[in-house]
Amino acid sequence: MLYIVATPIGNLEDMTFRAIRTLKEVDYIFAEDTRVTRKLLGHYVIKNIVYSYDEHTKQHQVANIINLLKEEKNIALVTDAGTPCISDPGYEVVDEAHKNNIKVVAIPGASALTASASIAGISMRRFCFEGFLPKKKGRQTLLKQLAEEKERTIVIYESPFRIEKTLRDIETFMGKREVVIVREITKIYEEVLRGSTTELIEKLEKNPIKGEIVLLVEGQQKGGNKYVDDTD
Repeated sequence: MLYIVATPIGNLEDMTFRAIRTLKEVDYIFAEDTRVTRKLLGHYVIKNIVYSYDEHTKQHQVANIINLLKEEKNIALVTDAGTPCISDPGYEVVDEAHKNNIKVVAIPGASALTASASIAGISMRRFCFEGFLPKKKGRQTLLKQLAEEKERTIVIYESPFRIEKTLRDIETFMGKREVVIVREITKIYEEVLRGSTTELIEKLEKNPIKGEIVLLVEGQQKGGNKYVDDTD
């Protein structure tokens, strides 16, 4: 069985009981960064050996993992932080597992995407997730395409070194938008910055920020992605 295990994105108290038990019980753990994962396992006294599964090793590791699963071994896949397969390596091995009729089980937990969305204070009834924007090639083309998003909120992961440029590019190719920056989510210096692209550009020029960033861009038609729903 293949377990897709979410791990904390900053605060170790966000690890679930089920995730700890699963990581203790599986035969093998595959991780995006073995060094990061070993530290996490050490904190919870989990002694399983960790093997690498990242962009550089996944081509040959997919076959290895599938072979182990066919031998009825239990395997957990984790990422550096958060939920695997969301803007991280992993979907390829999940795809192969399904094709081979191997059961895949989600062990849900922390996700920077959903955690940031929950405290942004803008409608997430409809949204699109872009992960990290291209640094150069295809960047302008993608932003022009996203400019057509009139109603859905756009969610982007960004680096503190590029956030100001990204805000400028959004304003250039998508027009002035209301945006929310959530940085260092679940960590000591967690912060939420809200305002127009122009306002936040000015703010960051005076006070640059550090840490991991989730950027939420509100739809051009403010409030257009809201609808009445009586379900919880």
